Amino acid sequence: MSYDTILPYIVIGSAALMIIAILLQQRGASLGAGFGASGELFTTRRGFDKNLFDVTIIFAVIFVLSILAGMVLPGIQG
Repeated sequence: MSYDTILPYIVIGSAALMIIAILLQQRGASLGAGFGASGELFTTRRGFDKNLFDVTIIFAVIFVLSILAGMVLPGIQG
């Protein structure tokens, strides 16, 4: 298999996994925060939240790099 047949699957897979990872994250902001009244304290991410955040960043980087590879490498039509 060449990169022009694998790359679309990488783009779709990383996009889907990134969406799932984003939806699994806790919100951390209430409805009042949208109106400027955030009464919450700053907390650091720990455990599963930190791992999920890191995985989301990795999926985003893979997604962006695969899109850029599709624009740079010849022979890929989208």
